[in-house]
Amino acid sequence: MYHPALTLTIHNAQTVLEAGLRAIADGQTQFDLGDLTVVDSAAVATLLAWQRAAQDGGRTVVFSNLPASLQSLAALYGVTELLHRASNQDARADLPHH
Repeated sequence: MYHPALTLTIHNAQTVLEAGLRAIADGQTQFDLGDLTVVDSAAVATLLAWQRAAQDGGRTVVFSNLPASLQSLAALYGVTELLHRASNQDARADLPHH
């Protein structure tokens, strides 16, 4: 299971994106986002890019433990349905976002 960095913002999105793409290339399809503490709109774009890369390889990335702030941003941009989330998802309302 892949665990991205503690923050996923415009400041580190490229690095986190590349790490996730390497994980997908190595066969990872489960991404646990429970360690994220701060996100912004770049996080949404990164998750969508991971989804697209996995689909291009005939796989599906499943996200678990999406922070509530990230779920809120995905809803704001109208892309919630595009993110494959684990069915027993617990929202984390305690995390800040930009």
